[in-house]
Amino acid sequence: MSKTYPPSINRRQLLAAAGGVAVVQGASGEQIQVADSTMPTDPTKIPGSPATPVGDRSPFEKASRRVLGGAISTTPLQDLHGSITPASLHFERHHAGIPAIDPQNYELLIHGMVERPMKFSLAELKRFPATTRICFIECSGNLPIRANAKTTPQSLAGLTSQSEWTGVSLATLFREVGIRPQASWFLAEGSDAAVMTRSIPVAKALDDAMLAYAQNGAAVRPAQGYPVRLLLPGWEGNTSVKWLRRMELSDRPFQTREETSKYTDPLKDGIVRQFSFVMDARSIITFPAYPVSLEPGWIEIRGLAWTGRGHITGVDISTDNGNIWQPAALQAPILPKAHTRFRYLWKWDGSPTQILSRALDETGYLQPTRKQLEAARGAPQGPFAYHYNPITGWQIEADGTVLLAPDPG
Repeated sequence: MSKTYPPSINRRQLLAAAGGVAVVQGASGEQIQVADSTMPTDPTKIPGSPATPVGDRSPFEKASRRVLGGAISTTPLQDLHGSITPASLHFERHHAGIPAIDPQNYELLIHGMVERPMKFSLAELKRFPATTRICFIECSGNLPIRANAKTTPQSLAGLTSQSEWTGVSLATLFREVGIRPQASWFLAEGSDAAVMTRSIPVAKALDDAMLAYAQNGAAVRPAQGYPVRLLLPGWEGNTSVKWLRRMELSDRPFQTREETSKYTDPLKDGIVRQFSFVMDARSIITFPAYPVSLEPGWIEIRGLAWTGRGHITGVDISTDNGNIWQPAALQAPILPKAHTRFRYLWKWDGSPTQILSRALDETGYLQPTRKQLEAARGAPQGPFAYHYNPITGWQIEADGTVLLAPDPG
């Protein structure tokens, strides 16, 4: 006699239970089989999950962004591999939320000191020759000044991410509208409720700026500026204006709210540095780092280095709080204005110590200590400091505990 089962349990779910797995709901709605820790499992004995319109990460992978106040999220640097940040883990920073923009209604206006003021739809932008490049974006305030010992790489420097960006060269569009010889600056304006605006030198537009409509092979994510964002490789993130809707050419900077009340660098003696666009060379060790616990023996120290001035040419590692420095190996690809992975093999003997990293770029710039930075520019003001890139590292205790290290001497 055949046995009937309750209608709430189908044959696939019953087989899954018999094989030592549970069926759970994925983020995009499909059912995913995961191991039931109370029963042995053999994935060859049961059919797997079907194909879905959008793929999910394995339910066993837990990497996620850390959200701060609803306007900021940070990338889990310690959990990533290679140099490309998944679009879903790219850091966020916005000033008035993420606007919802219908791509069918999108328009970009270019006007001011041009021969032919023009509007471009998204479809018209995509008709121009496309260009693709890999580069990082970093918030200019990418370092909490009052970090405590129990700080992860994500909390320390998670306001930087890297993607493959595709779009149209801004120089191509400027040739299309015919910028006038006296035009030396342009205003980039976003469609968000804050109407984010920045003044940008035309020289950057003619160098390597682009309007990006794709990220890692797909449309730019809404939090990253969908449907079109400005991309200025190597420059502070706020200049790569998201949800771009207007560019106005002029012979002088516009002195907008964002570049006068914010994104300026107070220096010593009451002086303020303005238009400090380029992100200086920086590095961070992502392993070992808090909250990892180590055992004596061979350890591969790993991390990221980057610079807005071109290529990273070297990363030095110290395992004795900066007394002796040794070169780390750089992992290909080593691209300009891009995150570069570094590795250093070290045998820890179980003694307490500090491990540090410092980056060197092709201009000869060497990542400074905090004391060197403050000697040149003064102590930082407020909870964040712009363009603050001191050498940082990790304290390793005798029991293997890893904590954020005090500033090196």
